[in-house]
Amino acid sequence: MAPGRNTNTGPGGLPVALLRRIAATPPAPPAGERCEMCGEPIPEAHQHVVDLESHAMMCACRPCYLLFTDSTAHLRYRSVPDRYFSFPDFELGPGQWDELEIPVALAFFFRSSKLNRTVAFYPGPAGATESELPLDAWSAVLAANPALAAAAPDTEALLIRGPGPDRPLADCHLVPVDACYELVGQLRRLWRGFDGGQEARDQLGAFFEKVDSRSRPIPAENRESVPGGRQ
Repeated sequence: MAPGRNTNTGPGGLPVALLRRIAATPPAPPAGERCEMCGEPIPEAHQHVVDLESHAMMCACRPCYLLFTDSTAHLRYRSVPDRYFSFPDFELGPGQWDELEIPVALAFFFRSSKLNRTVAFYPGPAGATESELPLDAWSAVLAANPALAAAAPDTEALLIRGPGPDRPLADCHLVPVDACYELVGQLRRLWRGFDGGQEARDQLGAFFEKVDSRSRPIPAENRESVPGGRQ
């Protein structure tokens, strides 16, 4: 036997001490996203909860998501539902859209429980930009379309495309609020010039094809007038 040779080896000729260190070292965490509440790995397609204080979206695993589904609970976080509705009787003329003071032909609106009012955001090269929503103009939209009150505060948005050259009538969908932020993020990467450019318009068209395929008409009971409609 050659002097100084280490005979205390394991499979593959590796020293036993080294094998023990490898076994004792925890494996590296798997690549990919993690739940922002408990740290567990989550798939690429996952759900979100909203921080009601900051309106920030938080990626969540299924168990954490289910903790915050009760809309009546007084909690800081709220799970984002997965409802998609269309409004077949939606009314919004060119003049009303102009009164909302949205500089592009797309915006999403949701009621902030913290601010106790509706807020509006529109896409652009910097992402989601908040608009100073004229309350009188928005109240007029609600009065003409009482079914819009079906949207849950903080977690559901009213996604509205205003009238345009290729679309004489505006349309509106009730969608999860995280879908709106996803759309804005997509448009931000493609945005060119003032109106977004052709790539952004193509992306917007593809997004609304998806929304149209998932939406169903708002139930008839939600189309009735809501006393004192919310702003």
